[in-house]
Amino acid sequence: MHPTLFHIGPVAVRTYGFLLTLAFVLGIWFSAKRAKKQEISIDWLPDLSLIILITAIVGSRFFYVIRHLEEFEGHRWDMVNPFQSSGEIGIGGLSMFGGLVLAIIGSIVYLRLKKLNVQKIADMVAPSIMLGLGVARIGCFLNGCCFGLPTQSSLGVIFPPDSPAGYFYPDIHLFPIQLVASLMGFFIFGLLIVLEKLKKFDGFTFWLMLALYSVGRFVIDFFRYYEESMIFARIGGVSFSLNQALVVLIFVISIFMWNHLRLKAKRISGE
Repeated sequence: MHPTLFHIGPVAVRTYGFLLTLAFVLGIWFSAKRAKKQEISIDWLPDLSLIILITAIVGSRFFYVIRHLEEFEGHRWDMVNPFQSSGEIGIGGLSMFGGLVLAIIGSIVYLRLKKLNVQKIADMVAPSIMLGLGVARIGCFLNGCCFGLPTQSSLGVIFPPDSPAGYFYPDIHLFPIQLVASLMGFFIFGLLIVLEKLKKFDGFTFWLMLALYSVGRFVIDFFRYYEESMIFARIGGVSFSLNQALVVLIFVISIFMWNHLRLKAKRISGE
């Protein structure tokens, strides 16, 4: 694993942070490229990108902190202070799911306040979200976080002891679920591009993206390690995480919105 790319004095440039930044930049670039191809102005893109960046960071940190409050006993400022009590510079511990959720909410609010076509712009950036997810999850693998459960499979990976995975499961083969999540992101990205040819209404790509992501994330979480505080329910000996409960809700909302917009478009067109 390579959790740190290099150091600049006391500052460690984390692989995860670098790939997360790369994912963000690629997302902006691809969204701008799609807008240009569709001959749509991108005056909204710089502001929207800033909104996404801020809300993603806040959401990622917030979701992580509320799930790991015990880590900050006696040093609460470490929740938000980049100068950690351990002497390290930087904030470690983010929840990608939390960042995704808050970034989507923040983006919708911003676009509505600006009276822009929310569904059309959402369709434009939807594939970029999955492209970014594919890149960022590689960072999770190299960082040894968001790891999978122990496995006897030949695919199993032993993480170093100084990584989160190695700390919880020293010298034990773990399923590389981060790479599966990365492949899922790239797969949905490609699928959206292909299926977009069937688009007949604004909102088609965005809500389809959320529905596909929800299904993929629900399955993936069965193979991912979660601490006891993240277990939502156990049914017949099978554990369901809080994130799975959330993606079920997102899936239901996505299917409802996709069908609602489809029927609305049919009524308008008189079909």
